[in-house]
Amino acid sequence: MKQLALDFASQPLPTLDNFIAGRNGELLENLRRLAAGQARERFLYVWGRPGSGRSHLLKGAVAALQRAGAAAVCIACAADTRLAEGLDRLDCVALDDVDRLGEESQIAAFDLYNGLRERNGALIAGAGAPPVQLRLREDLVTRLAWGLVYQVHALTDEDKARALAEHAANRGWPLPREVCDYLMTRARRDLPSLLATLDALDRYSLETRRPVTVPLVRELLEAREPGVRS
Repeated sequence: MKQLALDFASQPLPTLDNFIAGRNGELLENLRRLAAGQARERFLYVWGRPGSGRSHLLKGAVAALQRAGAAAVCIACAADTRLAEGLDRLDCVALDDVDRLGEESQIAAFDLYNGLRERNGALIAGAGAPPVQLRLREDLVTRLAWGLVYQVHALTDEDKARALAEHAANRGWPLPREVCDYLMTRARRDLPSLLATLDALDRYSLETRRPVTVPLVRELLEAREPGVRS
């Protein structure tokens, strides 16, 4: 049981295939086209609040590009980030949290954008707000807004419930609605954590040879977080 509790932290790597689209179907399709070399627009700006799945999409797009043989990298930006020389020679660069870049790196990001455009590369920028709200250099903001701009919409509870039911079905068992409701109100509510909990629940059910019920979920959650609400 102790090991199972630790397994909650094991989450699959972000890919475009394991991203639950919800209202983000058009954005997801454009990222897939970019990864397949079929995109008409190679510059995208993706913004969304924490937990929306924005970072998942950037990492997933880069992973898909790399699997296709492209030279691509995803950079998590911070105030002290220094963009390396030569990035403009890659096929694609993803800059997550671009709104956190310091003044010097904003200049480098501006030059990177221009370099990638000249060499037919691609840029995916991610941030927590739309371009018009960014507190960055005006010339960089202008460049970021030139391509496609998408908001990443967070999943609704019904979206998450459907995703959990589909995940359980893919593992070969039906997810009782009362178990789903219990998970949604007692476990961490972001989808990766919910899916990891469901996987741990599946393993625990098999090991104990007990059906998936609310008492079984409660037992598993209490092992991980003593004192969890019943």
